[in-house]
Amino acid sequence: MYGDQETVRKILTELGDTWAVVGLSGNRNRPAYGVAAVLQGFGKRVVPIHPKAETVHGEQGYPSLSAVPFAVDVVDVFVNSGLAGQVADEAVAAGARAVWFQLGVIDEAAYERTRAAGLDMVMDRCPAIEIPRLS
Repeated sequence: MYGDQETVRKILTELGDTWAVVGLSGNRNRPAYGVAAVLQGFGKRVVPIHPKAETVHGEQGYPSLSAVPFAVDVVDVFVNSGLAGQVADEAVAAGARAVWFQLGVIDEAAYERTRAAGLDMVMDRCPAIEIPRLS
């Protein structure tokens, strides 16, 4: 388990409500689309990060984390495990407070680097599953 229940709770309730969702596009068939909707339903601001920089769920998209012109609290990662470590490093550089790797996204080295940089991190879990459990 990469992220104990206390870390999950902390990220979802204490670290801020601006979530960059890396891999979020307007494709309604992709898991990121539905998870972003759930996060919005729980009061989170969802910032789409995708090369297409589409507006999704009413929020302007950006092509990368470094292009976002405001602070992001949590970076939610919907890219494959081979690319996830680079995204985690970008989250650290962007000043995020936490990183969340979605179900099936695993990079143990990135987990260690991110934690060593002082960020909270959860890996191989889904906030859309976890957040309703907190209510």
